[in-house]
Amino acid sequence: MTTQNDQTWIDISVPLASGMVHWPGDPEPSFERISEIGQGAAANVTMCRMTAHTGTHMDAPCHFLEGKDGIDRFPLSLATGPARVIAVPGASTLGRAQLEPKNISPGERVLFKTRNSERRWDNQDFETGFVAFDASGARFLVERGASLVGVDYLSVGLFQGDGAETHQVLLGGGVWVLEGLNLSGVPEGEYELICLPLRIAGCDGSPARAILRRK
Repeated sequence: MTTQNDQTWIDISVPLASGMVHWPGDPEPSFERISEIGQGAAANVTMCRMTAHTGTHMDAPCHFLEGKDGIDRFPLSLATGPARVIAVPGASTLGRAQLEPKNISPGERVLFKTRNSERRWDNQDFETGFVAFDASGARFLVERGASLVGVDYLSVGLFQGDGAETHQVLLGGGVWVLEGLNLSGVPEGEYELICLPLRIAGCDGSPARAILRRK
């Protein structure tokens, strides 16, 4: 990460690599050269094998809600604009009680930096005890009218608990979900965010590139 100043963009995306940490039960991500110039081919070509929920990615409503929008319906108006990084280093769960003091405004994009950010993304072991929202926190974000919520591990919902309900509440309440952020070197504060998922027709999610610039 480069030194911050008013003109510096910070890449908060996780590099994609073969064998990287991934959701238990999903295929292991693999990026394999199937054509190489060094072996006489005219071009280098890589085969990418991973789920749509690998590394830094966005969830679409149809990920947990049958018949709802795919990731290709992500509104471009949300792809760029102000965002706030909120630090909650002492929290083990993000519920209503943890969120009420944060003064979340209607339409706000909010990215949550938790103790997850202390974990190195190059560690390939999945951490089941990661910090995430419970359903009460999800309902609070919907009530406050947040437009996008981002988290610093692979799921906005708890691994052991009401993770499915949390997704259903957020995605059903009009909150777009950005997961797998690397906020390790990002201080709390106000930023400009650019984030775009791939335009995969009808898909339940997509890898995304997310960058921040301090306001």
